[in-house]
Amino acid sequence: MKNPVYLDYAATTPVDPSVADEMIKFLTSDGVYGNPASRSHGFGWQAEAAVEKSRRQVANLIHADPREIVWTSGATESDNLAIKGVVEAAVERPGQAHIITSLIEHKAVVDTCKWLEKQGVEVTWLAPSADGRISPRQVQEALRDNTILVSLMLVNNELGCVTDVAAIGDLLRERDVLFHVDAAQAAGKMAVDVGQLKVDLLSLSGHKVYGPKGVGALYVRRAPEVRVAAQIHGGGHERGMRSGTLPTHQLVGMGKAFEIAAGLIEEEPVRLESLRERLFEGLGALEGVSVNGSTEYRVPGIINLSFDGVDAESLMLGLRELAVSSGSACSSAAVEPSYVLRGIGLDERHAHQALRFSFGRYTQPEDVEFAVSRIVDVVTRLRAVR
Repeated sequence: MKNPVYLDYAATTPVDPSVADEMIKFLTSDGVYGNPASRSHGFGWQAEAAVEKSRRQVANLIHADPREIVWTSGATESDNLAIKGVVEAAVERPGQAHIITSLIEHKAVVDTCKWLEKQGVEVTWLAPSADGRISPRQVQEALRDNTILVSLMLVNNELGCVTDVAAIGDLLRERDVLFHVDAAQAAGKMAVDVGQLKVDLLSLSGHKVYGPKGVGALYVRRAPEVRVAAQIHGGGHERGMRSGTLPTHQLVGMGKAFEIAAGLIEEEPVRLESLRERLFEGLGALEGVSVNGSTEYRVPGIINLSFDGVDAESLMLGLRELAVSSGSACSSAAVEPSYVLRGIGLDERHAHQALRFSFGRYTQPEDVEFAVSRIVDVVTRLRAVR
């Protein structure tokens, strides 16, 4: 049996071989294994130099100053640090703060905001339009005198749709409200310029960009009004915002991955767009296939489709040769439909019929052709036995 065709790049990406090769140099006794914080000898200096090079590589992809990059264990920690850190730094009592987010953010944002609600923070949950986007007008109408932060994702991880972050950033900068953006699904897939987007904090992940898991970063704009209270204490690393011994090999891997992504940022989206269109056109042989989320404002490598009359879980069981995502989560013994799909207005039935396909650097046209043939075959068979 052949290995499954991997079409779940939005979940994670394989480490680029050149990234893995670079990481190995920072692990064993014949490489650079010192503690970057040990500045009393050459081992530490070499490690620190490697860390700072990686910081520059990450900063370059998003057009930031390297001093604005704070290392974390991943985008989940970055989201927590940004949201909780801003609230803690801004107010003495949680009940004094109001923040704005949406119903379809990543769980790292949703659950953080729900936790803050329990502490007394007021949270406005914006409902997206049917295309999965939040409008600047929605944000403007939700602003209050005590609003201290807005947190919205640039690219939705299930739908691939892109929110007009730049317009929202302009609005918030005029109102002196801080803006946090989760860009884990955007980095490497589209051009990201923190200056043009007018964001104050931006979360990044290594493993979404062909780097290692367990490492990420938070962009924190260098300005007096952007204050973030540390959530992990013990040494005052990373400008006092995130303590802990830095994992040099992981940071080197993330830096190298972001450097490679920067070199492919023009050509790779074009290739991924063609692969996605090839899939959608190939599925034209089936009736009752609909796209969830915006068909205009989206990244090229992600498409979420509903198959009328076919339960996604059953479809996935029939597609064992494909690695895809159903977008639904198991809660206790019951399978619940994706909260993102419900958030854009899909009823439970249609939400249960959705699959996410995501393409990446190693996806080939023949992989898509194989996927099309298997999907058409399995959907046709499942519909016939309804």
